[in-house]
Amino acid sequence: MTTGATSGPAVPQPSPPTAAGPAGNGPHPPETTKDPAGPGKPGGPGGGPGKGPARRVPAALTDLRNLSLLGVLVALVVVGAITRPEQFLSGDNLTLVLTQASVIGVVTVGVTLVIIGGGIDLSVGAIVALASVWATTLATQEYGLGGILFCALFVGLGCGLVNGVLIAYGRMVPFIATLAMLASARGLALLISDGRTQVVSVDSVLQLGLPDSYVLGIPPLVLVFAAVTLLGWLVLNRTTFGRRTVAVGGNAEAARLAGIDVKRQRLKLYLISGLCCGIAAFLLIVLTGSGQNTNGNLYELDAIAAAIIGGTLLSGGRGTITGSVLGVLVFTTITNLFALNNLQSDVQQIAKGAIIVAAVLIQNRTARGSGTT
Repeated sequence: MTTGATSGPAVPQPSPPTAAGPAGNGPHPPETTKDPAGPGKPGGPGGGPGKGPARRVPAALTDLRNLSLLGVLVALVVVGAITRPEQFLSGDNLTLVLTQASVIGVVTVGVTLVIIGGGIDLSVGAIVALASVWATTLATQEYGLGGILFCALFVGLGCGLVNGVLIAYGRMVPFIATLAMLASARGLALLISDGRTQVVSVDSVLQLGLPDSYVLGIPPLVLVFAAVTLLGWLVLNRTTFGRRTVAVGGNAEAARLAGIDVKRQRLKLYLISGLCCGIAAFLLIVLTGSGQNTNGNLYELDAIAAAIIGGTLLSGGRGTITGSVLGVLVFTTITNLFALNNLQSDVQQIAKGAIIVAAVLIQNRTARGSGTT
């Protein structure tokens, strides 16, 4: 039944769009393009890196940031050569800088991977302390170098496993979980050592820190640092694991929809961080010849700061091992310069804080300028 019918010319109604192809008579439907890299950001969880300006802009910014850090490092060397030329440019001092950078550098490699994956690890310093104390007990030293090394790595992996399970499967916030580990590991290290310094009496361990064990004039600690750095770079840039880490950190939900096991990926990242802490603990034992519950103090600050000024986003999804290592070298050189010029340690901390703030501000400006978040 119709009501209110009126006479007059009929108004033509637009016909609905049809799905006809090129041979059809109707218009084409709106075209949709699919990112060959999969859902998420360029170079997303699908595996292959995206091609185009969106992919090239962050890469160019990363190269520029690394060159800037290299320029800062060169400037610091020039300052050292001007203020304390004889001490700073000596071979012994340069070896000392690289050796000191080795311990925190190994930790930074693990922390960088965790941050790129969208997490944070505040417990690295405490894990280093616990591993160094546990590995230097009298019972452990009876097994020699192998026993000390195995214990340090085992403790680091164990702490990383606890962090990973709590965060990935217990759904705890990484900040809270690793903060709890920080307090627990520090307390356990104090309990085991009873506040005393545990001196290492194993000759094979102590000899690794002597000049006689240098390879082509390079300390073994520096060689270990270089090996960990190279391995971390290869894992991040040349493996599926690295691409999945970037995908999870950039967009965890898109990564899950693409078929990535996000929980397992996060667990592996914290295991790697714990393993790096175990390696760093052994290097610290070799360097100091002892284990103390105060080892690794503020390592979490130094590692996170080095990663940040190296271009790693705290929100995850972007970062480089190269930039983090350059950040470590910058901070270590600053510390060395302050010591040679008899400047107080509190000034060092103020300088580090200022550098962190400046790095984050620069990150925010470059992110807005490139249209990335």
